[in-house]
Amino acid sequence: MSEEIQAGLIRISDDVVSTIAGLAALETPGISAMSGGISEGLAKRLSGKNVQRGVSVEVGQLEAAIDLRVIVLYGSKIQEVCSDLQQNVRDAVENMTGLSVVEVNVKVEGVAFHEREEEVLQLEEVHPHRVK
Repeated sequence: MSEEIQAGLIRISDDVVSTIAGLAALETPGISAMSGGISEGLAKRLSGKNVQRGVSVEVGQLEAAIDLRVIVLYGSKIQEVCSDLQQNVRDAVENMTGLSVVEVNVKVEGVAFHEREEEVLQLEEVHPHRVK
């Protein structure tokens, strides 16, 4: 995005838009994680420094298009979750950048089964005497 003002130009990088979209996606109920795609192996939960995994953007001067690859939680209504995801990402990017988001494409690449229970079981295996 470029905007001429008295002091000069403002440009928002693709990485900034990707980060905003990734964070908004993870805040959407029903989204378990972002997927790095088949080439990156199993889907991994994002950390703050890796928030762009599963997000591709094209940013022009006034508009942006966003592609997301996600893992949804088992039992969620995929159509509703994805619709909410599209709206959350669109709102976050438009509000923070001023860009017009022309499309948010979502590809569901997997379903997570009882994710939190599995994490607890893995912790118990590693730390069997941990206080609960």
